[in-house]
This record gives sequence, structure tokens and C-alpha cells, in this order.
Amino acid sequence: MEIRLNGESRFIDQITKMSVAGLLEMEQVASPEMVAVQLNGEIVDRGTYHNTMIVDRNEVDFLYFMAGG
Repeated sequence: MEIRLNGESRFIDQITKMSVAGLLEMEQVASPEMVAVQLNGEIVDRGTYHNTMIVDRNEVDFLYFMAGG
């Protein structure tokens, strides 16, 4: 499967689909509760990360929240 993750092409061998939660785990995101996920331009509801599937040629962005002042 080939996807675009944060604007870069990524190949994931021998997988045809993966959940958003699975991708966060595979990418070893340290604090997934601090990350919003955008799939094909739409924000994914955090409660559906385990059920929302990423398939070939999807575009995924991890949006990190930062505190500032």
C-alpha cells in the first residue's frame, strides 16, 4: 500500500488497509492523544480511530497541537 503521510510518499509492505490507530502505533507516535488526524482532507473523530481504515493512495496528516503564548 502506498499513502502520503504528512506530504511524503510512504510504502507499507504487504498491507492493503490499516486503521488510523494502527498507523499511529506503527509510526510510534509518543502522545497520540495530542495528535489530530486528517484523512483525505477531513479530520477523523478520535473515537473512530480503530474503525477508520486507510487504504492505498490515501493522504494522511498528523496535526500536532502546541502550546504557545
